[in-house]
Amino acid sequence: MSDIQKVETTYDESQIQVLEGLEAVRKRPGMYIGSTSQRGLHHLVYEIVDNAIDEALAGYCTHIEVCIEPGNVISVRDNGRGIPVGIHHKMGISTVEVVYTILHAGGKFGDGGYKVSGGLHGVGASVVNALSEWLTVDVYLDGKIHSIQFHRGVPDGPLHITGDTKERGTFVRFKADATIFETTEYDYDVLLNRLREQAFLNAGVTITFTDRRDPNAVRETQMCYQGGIREFVQHLNRNKTPLHPEVIYLAAQKDDSVAEVAMQYNDSYNENILSFANDINTTEGGTHETGFKSALTRVINDYAHKYKYLKEDDKNLSGDDTREGLSCVISVKLTNAQFEGQTKTKLGNSEIRGLVDGAVYEALSAYLEENPATAKTILEKCLTAARAREAARKAREATRRKSALESASLPGKLADCQERDPSLTEIYIVEGDSAGGSAKSGRDRRFQAILPLWGKMLNVEKARLDKVYGNEKLMPMVTAFGAGIGDEFDITKLRYGKIILMADADVDGSHIRTLLLTFFFRYMRPLIENGHVYIAQPPLYKVAKGKMEPRYAYTEEQLAELLTQFPGAEVQRYKGLGEMNPEQLWETTMNPENRTILKVNMEDAQSADEIFTILMGEKVEPRRNFIESNAKYVNNLDI
Repeated sequence: MSDIQKVETTYDESQIQVLEGLEAVRKRPGMYIGSTSQRGLHHLVYEIVDNAIDEALAGYCTHIEVCIEPGNVISVRDNGRGIPVGIHHKMGISTVEVVYTILHAGGKFGDGGYKVSGGLHGVGASVVNALSEWLTVDVYLDGKIHSIQFHRGVPDGPLHITGDTKERGTFVRFKADATIFETTEYDYDVLLNRLREQAFLNAGVTITFTDRRDPNAVRETQMCYQGGIREFVQHLNRNKTPLHPEVIYLAAQKDDSVAEVAMQYNDSYNENILSFANDINTTEGGTHETGFKSALTRVINDYAHKYKYLKEDDKNLSGDDTREGLSCVISVKLTNAQFEGQTKTKLGNSEIRGLVDGAVYEALSAYLEENPATAKTILEKCLTAARAREAARKAREATRRKSALESASLPGKLADCQERDPSLTEIYIVEGDSAGGSAKSGRDRRFQAILPLWGKMLNVEKARLDKVYGNEKLMPMVTAFGAGIGDEFDITKLRYGKIILMADADVDGSHIRTLLLTFFFRYMRPLIENGHVYIAQPPLYKVAKGKMEPRYAYTEEQLAELLTQFPGAEVQRYKGLGEMNPEQLWETTMNPENRTILKVNMEDAQSADEIFTILMGEKVEPRRNFIESNAKYVNNLDI
């Protein structure tokens, strides 16, 4: 008889848990803020700021002050109406306590509180409270300061008056709970980008952002943009060369819904469309973005046919052709916004598509008629994009034909692995034949493939897709990955679960990594979005003494520590991967049990887009400014 015996368990009403109040949030924080990583941590700040922004949208708030205090405490103060302080008619406690302890409570349901609001579900304030070690709220209202304090979502006592004031508004301070979040360290630049967006989207509202964590290096940025989203587009294009001086601005209103669009073409080959609904960044688009794209394509094709840029039998320009080099901000404000999911990344309101489509078609058609010089510039840009797309199609077909004619279509220098399950495989992209040789000899051929790079690396920031085809360094990668490129990229066909970039730890290696990441970002973005791209971390130094096993240092700090442990040891500085024999390369950089690899993520696509443009684009001045402002962070510089 088997030793394994069935254990009887009861499954009855006693097994069904009801999580009371904010307990549910602490038990499953990811459901409410997406994750408990730094991204989720930043989401806490957004939720409280969004409440202040809602006061601005309602017309009552003109100044929002956000501060990171010492110890990573966040404070947000606004000069809005102040949260109502009276006893709530249903709950029997102060309304402030209701807002901060009851899920789905707020002034955003039905009529009255807010016509337009980003806070769709009414969970923001209470979720932040639940996930904070402590939180305090001061409401400045009717000449009095009303205060309440919470610990992990539980009030220390009722709302009480703590003083007199002539001001009005709400002041919230909180410290994120370190037992819930992976980190409680805020990233100033990530928060600054989000707050700058809010300032652009709410013309005339002042947002002050201060970082006081280091008393010797306080940082403060004050933002107020009277030009609203027009200035937002100028900001997006500041490192690019606009093709027409004026930002095109279009607006329309129907009932309680308002749509605004600001757009300007530049000389790059990439589109940058940011869409917002009630000031929430809809990163996955939605009906407002769909309406804009379809109207833009129709307007430009109609104009092209009317003024003979396209002949009768010419094919229409595609949507991609009409959006090449376009920077655009779409902002809609509406009463019952329908978002998909609590993190609100896609707008679903069907009526908004018609509003945006109609407004853009009518206003942009009139604009092109009234501004023929700008219209000509835009049309020429679109037609050049179409010709490049056709050249890319021919190059793609030629590449396919060539692959089909070859007996084995995989690149000749690829050392493939035996495993075929993509979730178990990885490919190392290695610069140089000597390092490639070491990697091929040192790898575990069961699941590790090696592709050495050779030939001239193309800077795709300065080249269209048709130039990528045939490039002897990029195309072998495309073929090896097996998922295609550009619009045809299909992540389900990816042959390797991990793509690991392995380049020398010097300036040339950094340059190669940046070029490769620019290529992935522009033409295989789902690779980064889905977490398939990694950067290998080879050691900087080998430390040897007598007969002891060599030790390896990956940072200057590790080297100092090893030299303290082993005084008099010999130090070898690795200039390149080729200096390591296969065993050393395996041990330090390729063995999954020992190695360190960094995952490349898309935490903020907009800032990534900006950095790629600065570093790899045409303009010299922004690149010089970037290098000068970041020079202080450089550790290892080979001269």
